[in-house]
Amino acid sequence: MAKPTTYAVPICVALTLLLLTGMIIGLLRSAPLIIILFLLPSVIYEAYRTEGKSTVWASWGMLAVILIEIVLVFFKIDFNLAAFLGSEGQYVAGYFVPFGDVRVLFPAIMGVLSIILLVRTAGVYTRWLSVLIIIGSLSIIYTIDAAIFKEILRIGIKQGLNNIRF
Repeated sequence: MAKPTTYAVPICVALTLLLLTGMIIGLLRSAPLIIILFLLPSVIYEAYRTEGKSTVWASWGMLAVILIEIVLVFFKIDFNLAAFLGSEGQYVAGYFVPFGDVRVLFPAIMGVLSIILLVRTAGVYTRWLSVLIIIGSLSIIYTIDAAIFKEILRIGIKQGLNNIRF
């Protein structure tokens, strides 16, 4: 059964303004935890709104991933996954996710899961939230490591251009 949409627009607008506020504060202070905490309500609402069989796992996975990210950033856990696994990255649902600092990996996974939701869902509010989460995830990555952000952006543009069909 479809979720009610009576208050979906004001909720999505409020979540957009909340994330923008968190991004401004977090980017100015170089504090990824602020962005994560301001993004969390969007992820929770996304998990609530998602209903499709193929998309429910993505939205609930995002919720688990952001909770893990809160722990990693709060406790300043720094672990290089690429060195540990001996691999530069892995394909997840057709998208390349580069390994490196584990605190960067989880927002990258959230971005990939958001792209999956954006592509596979028909709901306008779920898509709206997916875009918010993608933007929030990128800003988290930027505050943690700007060099990795540039690399992820380069890979994303390259993959996007490869997927264009003429």
